[in-house]
Amino acid sequence: MPKKFKPFHTPIYVTRPLLPDLNNVTEKLDEIWKSQWLTNNGPQHELLEKELLGALKVPYLSLFNNGTIALIVACQSLRLSGEVITTPFTFPATPHVLTWNNIKPIFCDIDPITMNIDANRIETLITPQTTAILAVHVFGTPCDTIKIQEVADRYGLRVIYDAAHAFGVEIEGTGIGTFGDISMFSFHATKLFHTAEGGALTFNSRELKSRVDLLKNFGIKNEEEVVMPGINGKMNEIQAALGLVVLKDIDEERRKRKVLYDTYKECLKNVEGVTCLDNDKPGIKNSYQYFVVRIDERAFGRSRDTVYDEMKKYNIFTRKYFYPLCSDYPCYRYLPSSETANLQIAYKAAGEVLSLPFYGGLSENDIEKICGIIQHIQKNA
Repeated sequence: MPKKFKPFHTPIYVTRPLLPDLNNVTEKLDEIWKSQWLTNNGPQHELLEKELLGALKVPYLSLFNNGTIALIVACQSLRLSGEVITTPFTFPATPHVLTWNNIKPIFCDIDPITMNIDANRIETLITPQTTAILAVHVFGTPCDTIKIQEVADRYGLRVIYDAAHAFGVEIEGTGIGTFGDISMFSFHATKLFHTAEGGALTFNSRELKSRVDLLKNFGIKNEEEVVMPGINGKMNEIQAALGLVVLKDIDEERRKRKVLYDTYKECLKNVEGVTCLDNDKPGIKNSYQYFVVRIDERAFGRSRDTVYDEMKKYNIFTRKYFYPLCSDYPCYRYLPSSETANLQIAYKAAGEVLSLPFYGGLSENDIEKICGIIQHIQKNA
């Protein structure tokens, strides 16, 4: 192994949580201890909700203990049933929330470039049982929101966006969370913005916000009234306090990630068989959530899986997002929409995509070394 390609001394993971100054977190904890208010819409919760309205450029927002519960409640709040059209190229939570609501997921193939749900294929999957479209802004790339809404309006369908990767994304200055009926943001520790665990739903409707707030708190209206069967989805004060501190560091983290993003693109631009997902598009504000490449085995000389395995020898831990496809899980494999012939583009993507290490704690030298190792793997095929 060439000297310049010795393994990293410490593991380089695909991501690392943004951890703010511990003194600032402690100050927030002092506020909580003094208030003796740990949950149920306390002052930290109320302040974070207010701050996120501005950060995400949305009119209404409701905080949750995690994004999965938020998506489950989103389906409940819209009274969805029957079938919902979604993508197989996503995290398991996306179709699972449908199953938990007794809804059948109908998998739609994806766009070959963006890897989002192919808006031009949705209409062919609509049946009398279809009630909604659940689309995902994969890796923070915005879906074709115009086309999706046109289809939804034509058939009277609801639209939910899984925006787990899309914190801070904007289209021509408009917050990504304003499209469709509801958008879900994940605040898991792996995300650009996090509250350790957590999430949020955003809406354009005050009435929907009110219904969601009831649903996430057992349906409790007041001390003596429970008006609907709800769940416990509330974000606590400690989560909210951490979020308030993390939020102050987001701009600097994005600046650092932008430098790393540009370094990756420059280092990999002439590597045959490696294509970088380009999220720096005119009019689009990038989330810089992940840095993703596709590895064409024929052109590169080695498969994506081989690169994934070889990188571990250098203490570099990448991720095969999203492999296998959700449609390949035993619980969904029986569905007609899961047949390979219906999802050929998604299968191709699932076999090529690799998420590379990407977080502000890395240096440009780290990125250059990672790219050098990728090329070394190729040359030693």
